[in-house]
Amino acid sequence: MSDPSEFTAIPWRGKDVCIEYARIAPERTDAPLVVFLHEGLGSVAMWKDFPVKLCEAGGFRGLVFSRPGYGRSTPREPDEFWDVDYMHRQAHEVLPAFFEAIGLKEKPWLFGHSDGGSISLLYASHFPERVAGLVLLAPHIFVEDLTVANIDQARVAWLETDLPKKLARYHDDAEATFWGWNHIWLHPPFRQWNIEAGLDAIRCPVLAIQGIDDEYGTLRQIRGIAERVPGTRLLELPNCGHSPHRDQPEQVIVAAVSFVEAADRRAGKTRS
Repeated sequence: MSDPSEFTAIPWRGKDVCIEYARIAPERTDAPLVVFLHEGLGSVAMWKDFPVKLCEAGGFRGLVFSRPGYGRSTPREPDEFWDVDYMHRQAHEVLPAFFEAIGLKEKPWLFGHSDGGSISLLYASHFPERVAGLVLLAPHIFVEDLTVANIDQARVAWLETDLPKKLARYHDDAEATFWGWNHIWLHPPFRQWNIEAGLDAIRCPVLAIQGIDDEYGTLRQIRGIAERVPGTRLLELPNCGHSPHRDQPEQVIVAAVSFVEAADRRAGKTRS
């Protein structure tokens, strides 16, 4: 993604928070809108050109943003400890406030990766009438030993490699971003985090994609969604890790475009 050059302010936790965002093809006024929700260390810039490629392939409009604490949005305070319910807060407080701030009235498709996938699920379960559908890449619905072990390895990489320099390309305060994410996932009470029960409230179409070689979760994650949300379509990709849009972008784009188009046909939606 190029420099988004758009910002808006939302009230959150008693202060105004600045949100960085970018629009893709806003002139396609009758096209489905896809909102991209990034991973635990992601941002607008870290998506690179994938959102544009997906929107071009499907003729969609796109909206990409950095959550508070990420990218060029308001950084996390140095002494701020993220709570166990931090993804619930993003879904129930930040996302609706952001949509209101930019004047979004329609039902968007949510395209979420990792933490962004979990936040998409939480939003769709809390506001089932506000979502057209979900496309999820490697979402988490509970905490696994594999996830914690590799997040602990990420801590080692931060301390012993050039990971801080790499992340600094994508975040105004890469250190605060990293430790906010890393500390909470390694916080012992977070081991009990689980959103499975809430999935029963989801009413929209769901496509859940995961790499067979995902280093941050097993296939129990997306299969657990299918057990709770009738009609969920699963795509399990070989030769693919935790980031299907980077490891297998063509397959992800084809699957996502066909899924959105099929859902629109079933809903009787047409484009001029």
